[in-house]
Amino acid sequence: MNEQGRNNWSREETILAFDLYCRTPFSKIGKNNESIKALAALIGRTPSAVGLKMANLAHWDPEIIAENKKGMANGSKLDKKIVEEFWNNWEELSYEAQIIKATYYKKNVYEILPDDIQVNEIPEGKDRIKEVKTRIGQNFFRNAVLEAYNNKCCITGLSYPKMLIASHIKPWRDSDPKKERANPSNGLCLNPFHDKAFDIGLITIDKNYNVIISSKIYNAEMSDETRNWFFYYDRKKILLPDKFLPNKEYIEYHNDVIFLK
Repeated sequence: MNEQGRNNWSREETILAFDLYCRTPFSKIGKNNESIKALAALIGRTPSAVGLKMANLAHWDPEIIAENKKGMANGSKLDKKIVEEFWNNWEELSYEAQIIKATYYKKNVYEILPDDIQVNEIPEGKDRIKEVKTRIGQNFFRNAVLEAYNNKCCITGLSYPKMLIASHIKPWRDSDPKKERANPSNGLCLNPFHDKAFDIGLITIDKNYNVIISSKIYNAEMSDETRNWFFYYDRKKILLPDKFLPNKEYIEYHNDVIFLK
């Protein structure tokens, strides 16, 4: 379908654009982005139009507003409504986006899920949709966090996606299912070594985004090389994400509840 005569964006199109906005660094929002081109082809718009819509959505991004930055000045009422509806309901955003995509493809939602979202083994029943939503939300969280950090470990700078983990600051088990579990601001991009150390409280970050090493490391058995690698990053600032800065409430939770002082 040609874009001519279709200037008004629907709710469904706007949700798809916002879902992609959340998974795309600001520096990569443009007509040559392959994901933007794919969405444009799906909904029958130009890549430039999709990129512009994503810039309009940035106008209502609470992080940008808080930093007195601005997206495009002509963000619409619908853009504002979609951002406000889903900003703290990330799992629902990612799930609804998949449902909408399925209608465009004229397929069942289970047929279009990425290969890394395994749902075939989930038995039919009332809990199946809940479990599928959770897995889609987890996939959204991983993609949004890794992209926000430009696929680099925020401590070491390691840039090899297969070795990177979207680590929860406030643990998944303790997080609110709606607001926190799939919230990219509750994530850090880490390599497996520092992910495990963070998960068990041997390291944390402070509210200035500096790495803090637990005193437990001093007495732990390890090689001098490993100990030196730990302490090399002590008090050093992490690489900050392109968007979704680590939420300081989640940092405080990790400091107080998880970190081994």
